[in-house]
Amino acid sequence: MSGFDWTQLLNPEFYINFSFGETKMGLWIVLFIVFAETGLFAGFFLPGDSLLFLSGIYSRDLIENFTFIENDVVNVVVLSTLIALAGIFGNMIGYWFGSKSGYYLYKKEDSFWFKKKYLIQSKDFFERYGGKAIIFARFLPIVRTFAPIVAGIVTMDKKKFMFYNIVSSFLWSFVLIFSGHYLYGVFLDKFDIDLKHHIEKIVIGIILVSTFPVFLKMIKKTPKQEE
Repeated sequence: MSGFDWTQLLNPEFYINFSFGETKMGLWIVLFIVFAETGLFAGFFLPGDSLLFLSGIYSRDLIENFTFIENDVVNVVVLSTLIALAGIFGNMIGYWFGSKSGYYLYKKEDSFWFKKKYLIQSKDFFERYGGKAIIFARFLPIVRTFAPIVAGIVTMDKKKFMFYNIVSSFLWSFVLIFSGHYLYGVFLDKFDIDLKHHIEKIVIGIILVSTFPVFLKMIKKTPKQEE
């Protein structure tokens, strides 16, 4: 890896196209990242939404070593389902961790891997929307990492949590992956534009759109804090 650049770690395309020798590891890395970002508080910095959207664009490359089905739709469904399952298990770990370590987290000092302000913001978000916060949080960076942990801290009913956990994970994965997959085809067929050549713009656009609600909430809170 002589040409490795550490900035690649912030590029979702790096994970999707990662290989070990001749073995493509993209699918397994994507599954692990989704698991980590939605279940481990250390995963808040990982590329979630943009990673799923790009997974839709590179769906054939990701799934080819897992299934030999020729049907394109089935392959995308399989990919979306695998990623949804990773998100479900990630949230389950987050819920368990929150139920066991809630007091410790509120006493823990900030570090590179943990920011208490994100936990507090997620708690406020959860208290406002209740169980639906699990669904909304899937589409919000940072918040989706801490939402299941907060659900565990406030001892949300396990059955209710699992319902919203399953619904949100499948909704998140299917919407973003199918969007990436079919928009890639539309732009290529209708406009002769290969989205693979515009990955950086796509990633920046998704980051701006997905983080806008978080920044908007922070801006609204500022005047109240000054008063």
